[in-house]
Amino acid sequence: MTNTLTFSLATALVAASLPAAAFAQTAAAPAQTPAISEDMRLTIFLDGEFGRYVATQPQLATRLGIKQGGDRWNDNSDEAARAEVEWRKASVARMKAQFDRAKLSPAAQVNYDIWALEAERAEIALANRIYRPPFYSRLYSAHSQLPDFLINTHTVVDVTDLRNYIGRLKGMPEVLARALERTQASQKAGINPPRFQFETIIEGSRKLTSGAPFGDGPDAALWADVKAKTAALVAGGKLPQTEADALLAEAKAAILALQPAYAAIIAWAEASLPTAPSGKVGALTLPGGLDYYERELKLVTTTDMTAAEIHATGLAEVARIEAEQDALARQAGFADRHAFYAERKRLYPPRQYDDAARKEYLDTANAFVAHTRTLLPAYFGELPAYGIEVVREPAFSEVAGGAAHASAPSPDGKRPARTYVHLVGTVPDPAAMYTLMCHEAVPGHNTQGDIQVRQQGGPKFRSVTGYVAFGEGWGLYAEAVCKEMGAYPDIAADFMRLDAELFRAARLVVDTGIHALGWTEDEAVKYMNETGRQPIERSRSEVRRYITLPGQATGYKIGMLKIMELRKRAEAKLGAKFDVKGFHDLLIASGSQPLSILERRVDEWIAARATS
Repeated sequence: MTNTLTFSLATALVAASLPAAAFAQTAAAPAQTPAISEDMRLTIFLDGEFGRYVATQPQLATRLGIKQGGDRWNDNSDEAARAEVEWRKASVARMKAQFDRAKLSPAAQVNYDIWALEAERAEIALANRIYRPPFYSRLYSAHSQLPDFLINTHTVVDVTDLRNYIGRLKGMPEVLARALERTQASQKAGINPPRFQFETIIEGSRKLTSGAPFGDGPDAALWADVKAKTAALVAGGKLPQTEADALLAEAKAAILALQPAYAAIIAWAEASLPTAPSGKVGALTLPGGLDYYERELKLVTTTDMTAAEIHATGLAEVARIEAEQDALARQAGFADRHAFYAERKRLYPPRQYDDAARKEYLDTANAFVAHTRTLLPAYFGELPAYGIEVVREPAFSEVAGGAAHASAPSPDGKRPARTYVHLVGTVPDPAAMYTLMCHEAVPGHNTQGDIQVRQQGGPKFRSVTGYVAFGEGWGLYAEAVCKEMGAYPDIAADFMRLDAELFRAARLVVDTGIHALGWTEDEAVKYMNETGRQPIERSRSEVRRYITLPGQATGYKIGMLKIMELRKRAEAKLGAKFDVKGFHDLLIASGSQPLSILERRVDEWIAARATS
């Protein structure tokens, strides 16, 4: 088995080193030997296909620790997107021609089905591409995503990595220019970013081109990063100082060359401000917007739930959670949830972040994550192996009320899993931090990401394929698991767990309200503030995220509800045979998956344990 797996990985990596000019169309499976099972033959086939895909995605290759193509960016042109869809469809056709699904094990059938599903999803994404211009999304706008990738993902452990980093710096102006062209094409089709997004782009672009080497002041983010990574190589004896000086001069010139590119972006954004939409800016305001939104919901939830069904689910969940909060508040000696909230506000009146508050937050969060990690063995068989750390969001993308987010470690663990938090604006209730760390770090996204990138025995594409409803559903379910593990220190922390769940239920109402019911931005902010219980600045930030990323916020609660439903089903049918460690390992030890496939796998697991 070990030798076969090594061969499988080698196949993928060799394919990944091929030129990335086009997708290969005629890849045959490696020669069979009688000793290789159908499952393993499929894994070898899929690894070869995935390797060819990685060869066209240099940023994905970097995430996987592959150096080939490390000086290039992904080709995000429309032509490349169409080529990917055609290649995926051809790949699925090759798979179906070479494999009889009925002869595969249930686990291998999952891999077969997900590879086929990814082709269907790519086709849906292509249909929605005009609605997803590179500067539209508040979370994933090109002006900040490119430097964020270099700073937080492009690890520099040797001189090759540093030269690749500089190569990517040199390539950024062209990538930004192409991104601007795509966004302008969407504008011409009537898909215009809202006014607040233009303002965000202008502010972020100015931050990225302020300070040294552009002028006086502290080092700009990219310049500070490349200097620090170069210094680390020199300190580690991997790079002579004279060569380091020459490479830094090259990097400096490349960074200075970014100024015209960002100046063009700023000029475009400023010119667009007078006619930029505001107020009612959801999918309904776009040509064909409702169909677009329903397609996004299908991609995000991996279900066939309609906007109306999701809206109704959100309203029902809000009512249920508020009732649970009332009960918990009475347990703590208060009349109801409103009295409990009032007491928390009295104890922790609003104050602004300063350096001391930031240090306190990060110290407390990292200590809690470390403690929660010690509780995992009683509830999980598969455990995280790499470092997990809570860090501050980079200055160029940090905003008051910004949503925390997690990143997986590199497959070799050299880059740890990280949770990024925004530490500007109003300091939140300290009891809310525990739930956030359970969701983003342990046992949430960082734990899931750690396990996923270390998967062995199955096809490599499963280690990087993600589904919002599964991943975010797991993160929200992880908040409840923390309660089960006894991680929350007091009733206040448990009450704030419900507060966080209420917030996610409110998202179902607000996201569908904006994009299917025609709510204005202010109407959505009001609901999120008053019913979702979020501070006004965070309510505004969240709503703007939903506006520019339709449907994404619905995945959390839809995914959690499905996981909770499946666990209750397993507990009811298995009784004393139910094993929580086995259930959790089933969920996250084999990678992200659509909810329909997850349900099938849980039902198979229940049947197998019931007869064991």
